[in-house]
Amino acid sequence: MCPDLHDVRSYDYDLPQELIAQYPLARRTDSRLMVLDVEHSSISHHVFEDIAAYLKSGDLVVVNSSKVFPARLYGQKDNGTKVEVLLMNELNPNLWKAMVHPGKRLKTKQVLSFGEGIRAEISTADEDGFRTIEFPKDFDFWNEIYKIGHVPLPPYIERPDDSHDQDTYQTVYARDLGSIAAPTAGFHFSMELIEKIKQQGVEFAEVVLHVGIGTFKPVKVERIEEHVMHSEYCTVSEETAMRYNKARKAGRRVIAVGTTSLRTLQSFYDGETLHAGSHWTEIFLYPGKRVDSIDALITNFHLPKSTLLMLVSAFAGYEFTRHAYQEAIKNKYRFFSYGDAMFIRLQG
Repeated sequence: MCPDLHDVRSYDYDLPQELIAQYPLARRTDSRLMVLDVEHSSISHHVFEDIAAYLKSGDLVVVNSSKVFPARLYGQKDNGTKVEVLLMNELNPNLWKAMVHPGKRLKTKQVLSFGEGIRAEISTADEDGFRTIEFPKDFDFWNEIYKIGHVPLPPYIERPDDSHDQDTYQTVYARDLGSIAAPTAGFHFSMELIEKIKQQGVEFAEVVLHVGIGTFKPVKVERIEEHVMHSEYCTVSEETAMRYNKARKAGRRVIAVGTTSLRTLQSFYDGETLHAGSHWTEIFLYPGKRVDSIDALITNFHLPKSTLLMLVSAFAGYEFTRHAYQEAIKNKYRFFSYGDAMFIRLQG
């Protein structure tokens, strides 16, 4: 029986708990790399440093340069009740949309304390369960947040963040502050590897998508087309658009590093031309949707029933993606943010 590709259950799989990476490897480039050749339905196994052998002169590699900030705050009410706040989107200077856990402890609008004498007012929940949190007008947000905030590790990393995560839960090329989760496919690159690849004649270009809760929001509907993504802010510069369009016109490959880079490109691509600009995107890519802005994708292994797994299935094909995940589990690849990588190319 053919699977129903719009049924969320078609994207479920069983993953042994021990394959969920809790820490990064000591060297970024030591991660494993599964190479998927879609044209020939073939799979091969490597280490990430081998990616250089699969890139060639003229390729354009597009990365997401968004930088994670310490968006998780631990505060308390005046009565001492502890509350966790995850900052999501900046609405105005010092005013943020946020998630609160446990939300039942904040039934009314009130003030929270975050140490260092910092206090902020948090609203009641809206219909989606989100709130606003407003810091004082004289609060130097981007300076002070590094004193009170924590690296927002995802919940499947079952440990507190530590000082090492400030560097490891970040790509080496991150520079545009704004993400609450890292574009993790880029974790496997070191500056040395990037320079080696550039020496081969490979070009790099940057886009920015500030990763928010939309990328990771669970799909809670049975029919995936009914799922609504939360908006995330993304940008394509004039330079990146020029490099992209020049490469495509010349028949050179465009390779996206990560699902966020792909979603950004697809958001600004009209089928022929990549346009420069900035906007909020709710783009949701799954089998049946057009995914034609790239020729290859570097990505990690994603959660069951996630929009990211659906995106990969749209690009590589549902059955081939499912087979690749079965192979990854059999070969004990490391999964999720601090895990291993895939290189998916449409043609060999």
